[in-house]
Amino acid sequence: MFLPSIASSCVQTCRRIQLGGFIPRPSLFASGPSILSAPVLHLVSVSGSAHSSALLVPQTELHGPIVMRLSSNPLSLLRPFLQPPPPPVFHRCCPSTLLANGSTTSCRRVSTDGPTCQSVVGQDSVEVLGHSFPRDHFTNVTPKVLSKVGRNLHNQAHHPLWLIKERIKAHFYSAYTGRWGTPLFSVHDNLSPVVTVEQNFDSLLIPPDHPSRKPGDNYYLNRTTMLRAHTSAHQSEMVRSGLDAFLLAGDVYRRDEINASHYPVFHQMEGVRLFSSHELFSKVKNGEELSLFESGGRRTPHKQEMHTLEAVKLVEFDLKRTLTRLVTHLFGEDLEVRWVDCYFPFTHPSFEMEVRFQDDWMEVLGCGVMEQELLNSSGAGNKLGWAFGLGLERLAMVLYSIPDIRLFWSQDERFLKQFRVQDIHQPICFQLLSKYPPLHNDISFWLPGSRGSEEGRESFTQNDFYELVRSVGGDLVEKVSLVDEFTHPKTGRRSLCYRIVYRHMEHTLTQQEVRLIHQQIERAAEVELGVQGRY
Repeated sequence: MFLPSIASSCVQTCRRIQLGGFIPRPSLFASGPSILSAPVLHLVSVSGSAHSSALLVPQTELHGPIVMRLSSNPLSLLRPFLQPPPPPVFHRCCPSTLLANGSTTSCRRVSTDGPTCQSVVGQDSVEVLGHSFPRDHFTNVTPKVLSKVGRNLHNQAHHPLWLIKERIKAHFYSAYTGRWGTPLFSVHDNLSPVVTVEQNFDSLLIPPDHPSRKPGDNYYLNRTTMLRAHTSAHQSEMVRSGLDAFLLAGDVYRRDEINASHYPVFHQMEGVRLFSSHELFSKVKNGEELSLFESGGRRTPHKQEMHTLEAVKLVEFDLKRTLTRLVTHLFGEDLEVRWVDCYFPFTHPSFEMEVRFQDDWMEVLGCGVMEQELLNSSGAGNKLGWAFGLGLERLAMVLYSIPDIRLFWSQDERFLKQFRVQDIHQPICFQLLSKYPPLHNDISFWLPGSRGSEEGRESFTQNDFYELVRSVGGDLVEKVSLVDEFTHPKTGRRSLCYRIVYRHMEHTLTQQEVRLIHQQIERAAEVELGVQGRY
């Protein structure tokens, strides 16, 4: 849930706070007056039980490693990347037919636990986790991405993503307990990442024409099936099963830009908490006189039309307090945080949390009051709820000072051994294996299409180019950025120039090695994207 591409019109209220107690702070999320204004404080000041505390729904992200060992012949290190079997073939600007050799084994399961089935992008079908899906014109998943399915870094003991997932679980288990001392939240971390389009979008009220559905932003197996873009794809089925407090963790997949904080596979953890009228108002003076719902209400920036303002403010406060406690538990008092008012189709009101990382603001979670229509359709129409989703990689990068998201996929023992600790709460500060120097090469090309033609521009998208670069260069590519644009004054043709930064995580690359990869990218761009090179 809480896709960045969905979060349009985010108003940055830039509230910088030192994470201490939540009560004295200004509103972390609300776009209008602080939710901690006097009327709200009056309602919540007497609610201190676990029932009035926020609950968590997991959202996650996933990645995959590349291993290259030192050799006396540097070029030999690159041959697995330079000579993929067979060369990349893209359909409609999508690297969807990069064929992988080998056959799959029969290991059908709903979860992704157990031995990993080999995934294959074939001529007529895509094999994932022991299941076969017929290809069509929507198919754009690549073997490089499919190779990450089933890796489940968040379930590998002592992996940094596992550590932070376990720390979040431990916090919720201890801080929020039920009547008999048992954990209030259940945890689910092995659901298959293969979902239907209905699960990923329709169940979350995302409109059919919403830009977040574009093939350029997602990995489709075919028109009706995809790799989940967020763990919220499972939210409706979890609520329908009767759960009203749960955490959900898993790998998610999105086509995106290439830099130190973005990767096509990452992990999310999502939290959901639902409240009955009794749970929400039991600790409030004269709470029996209050109601979750009202008739004839109207939607405002602060609430949905069917919700009472007092119910929304209590849920909102519980959500913010829960997240503040969680971040304080993970990072201590010194982390600089700001909240951004946002829009999501599945929550209202909605918010984002950003943290200061490497002199820049990094979004780590989105949250909000769940749209009542979602609860109604899932059989929980008599309750009110909140949900949030956070990125495990981004939290781990801040918590452990990991500078590059590609490192999570490293199998280098020097990396992994730093996280083998007896106590999951033990402080860890990642020590760089070594800072190998980067090399950069530029690529410049004319876009397809003639003067005045929009067809060429529409057929080329940046995400298609990024995906091509990933498929050829793999994890050797650290960053891709647009450095120049040019429109010919006579012909009207448009030219783009991208800078590709190469850096290996475990040894120093030579310009000779990089040039071989770069030339393959140049050739693939002309063949698969229809551009005309200027090199």
